[in-house]
Parts: sequence; structure tokens; C-alpha cells
Amino acid sequence: MNLDKKSLLDLSDHELQDKRVLVRADLNVPLHEDGTVASDYRVRETLPTLRYLVERKARVFVVTHLGRPKGQPEDKYRVKPVVEALQRLMPDTKVHYATGTVAETVAEWREKLPPGEILLLENIRFEPGETRNDMDLARQLASFADIYVNDAFGAAHRAHASTEGVARFVPVKVAGLLMQKELSALSGILHSPDKPFTAIIGGSKVSTKLEVLQQLIRQVNNLVIGGGMVFTFLKAKGYEVGSSLVEDEHIQTALDLMKDAEAHDKVIVLPKDIVVADKFAADAEVQTVSCQHIPEGWMGLDLGPDTINRIAEVVKNSKTVFWNGPLGVFEFPAFAEATRSTASCIAKLTQQDMLTSVIGGGDTQAAIEQFGMNPADFTHVSTGGGATMELIEGKELPGIVALEDKVPSPV
Repeated sequence: MNLDKKSLLDLSDHELQDKRVLVRADLNVPLHEDGTVASDYRVRETLPTLRYLVERKARVFVVTHLGRPKGQPEDKYRVKPVVEALQRLMPDTKVHYATGTVAETVAEWREKLPPGEILLLENIRFEPGETRNDMDLARQLASFADIYVNDAFGAAHRAHASTEGVARFVPVKVAGLLMQKELSALSGILHSPDKPFTAIIGGSKVSTKLEVLQQLIRQVNNLVIGGGMVFTFLKAKGYEVGSSLVEDEHIQTALDLMKDAEAHDKVIVLPKDIVVADKFAADAEVQTVSCQHIPEGWMGLDLGPDTINRIAEVVKNSKTVFWNGPLGVFEFPAFAEATRSTASCIAKLTQQDMLTSVIGGGDTQAAIEQFGMNPADFTHVSTGGGATMELIEGKELPGIVALEDKVPSPV
């Protein structure tokens, strides 16, 4: 899959002025129980694209999803809080909110949205045709657009009407500034990482990261395993893992990965010690034990201090780090230290220009934010966990394939 896509920067100001531009953004933000935005990170990451268009007096129609509605309106998934957050972040730009269906919004707004203003459409997943990539809905979306801009990397792995279908009916389809930044950072990881290259992969299950692990073991020098999946590896080595999460059906998979690493002179870093609990709860009783002897009835919920130090050593001896997935149950303070310490170590080395760091979105980005860390302390923090992992796996992402390839400049 070609990641060198035509972008907004390849269009002249004249090509954008007074044009209708449909921007597929990923403004799928977390919400508090009262419906207010809990984190505006994804909104802020989309601002460069929106400001670029507004400054060039384009008529900007923005479409996003929010949550997982079932193809019909649900009040808790309305995008009004996102509209309010966007207006707060762009106080000098009028941000309108369209509450109707796509068809109703086209009829009402297509001709009347003024240049230099933004209209945010209602949650696109209220439309039953969105997730099945319905061509009628795609044509309706395309009727907004002289130009289609995909800035939603986090949704690029979905072949939906607003990510893939619409691009079939718009003559100009380019990457937004956020999409371009994502593709540039991840292309570097895939094709030309500075060595030594270390990948840190966490998460709960081997099964959800299997293809990523198989792909990375061929590219990296070091592969650090964290999160719940470590216990499948530890059990594969014959260790006692107590009541920790284990996928017995993937024990052979873990063995095969370790053999593959050894055959290709790659290092897999597994825990030396584990922080265990007598129950899965914030107030659980806690102790640190050897990874080889987790007591019966106890479960591992974080990596121990010796393992944290080992990971820090590996990171300090690396030139590039890719990290996806927390190393412990970071939502509970007692089990957040491995994730927090590793994030701090990576950020510090990045700020000292000793490391290129790419954070693979999802829960990893959420953990960084929970710790009060600045995403700018890392080389790149992705807005798309699932899309990042599928790209690393070598899969084609429909929302990216649908965009125009960048034509090389004539020599």
C-alpha cells in the first residue's frame, strides 16, 4: 500500500477558496457521564487541517462518528458536545451544527454555508448505510464536496461510506494534515527506522496482537512484551502464573514466536518480576514476586521494578521505539507504575533528541494523558490504535487506498 498520498498542501489557495470541502475527521472523543467532552485530544489534533481550510476561505463540512450507535439516532451519541469543544478551540470561526440526516443537511446547507465557516454534521453512524458502505449515502456525502479530505486516520481501516465510498464520487481526494503526519511517522517505522529498533507491545491478549507480533519480530532488534499477554508467554516457558490471564490456545503461538526470535537473533524481553494482586480491584492486596512463581490464586496486574529497569535499559540503548498497549492495569494506581515509568523514560530520551518515539494510540495515548504527560514530549502520538496496528501488520487501509497517490515532481 502506497503511503505517499496527495495532501492539502499539494492544493493551491485558489483551488480551495470558496470551494466546498468535506473533511472526514475522527472526533470520536470520550465523554463524561454528563455528556461533556472528557478529552479533546482528537479535536485539537484536527485543528491544523480545519484552520488551514478556514484561512483559505473554503466552505468546510465536517463529518465524524462518535461512539457505537446502531445506525439510528441515540441522544447520548449526538455530536453537540464536540461542536461546543470545536467552537471553544476556534473562537474566531463560526461553527454550525447540523442536527438532521445527511440528506436533510445537504438540502439545507450545501449552498448556504459561507466561506471560512464550518458545519459539523450529526454523527455519521446514525445513518444505517455508513458502516455497510452504502453507495447512496456515499453519493449524498459527495454532493457536499468539490474536494474530499480524509483526516480520520483512526477510522482509515474501515471501508465505510464516509471513509471509502465517498471518495469514489469526488474528483479531488486528499489527505488532511493530521493524516499526512500519521502516515509520515508510521512510514518511518515501517520502512526506515533508525537501529537499534525496539517495539513495546502490551495489551491483554496474544490473540489480538498476534499478527503485529509476527510482523515486528522480523523488523525489530528488541521486542518487549507487557500487559496481560505476558502470562501466556510465561506459562509457555513452564512458569507458575496463578490466576493470571492466560490464553491456553496460544501457548504454542508464544513458543513459536520465541523460537522465531532466537532463530533471527532478535531479543524478546519478558518480565523478571510481577506485581500481583489477590483480586482485580483498585483496593486489592498487592505483592511483588518472581515471574517464575506467581502464587496460586493471585493474578499479575503489572510489571515489577526489576523488569521496569530492564525495559529502561533497552530503551536507552535504542534509536527508535514503537509502543502500543499499556504494560499493566494503569487505570488502578497500584498497577500503573510500569506504564508510567516507561512513558517517562521514552519521553525524556525523546526530548534529549536521543530517541525517535512513536506511540500507537488507543489505550497507550489514554494512559499518557491520564499521567498528565504532554503528547508533544514524544515524536508522534497516533490518534488511531486499531488503524496503527493494521498498518504495522501490513494490511491495506481502505480509507488510505481511496486517496490520490502523490505524483512525483518532474526532474
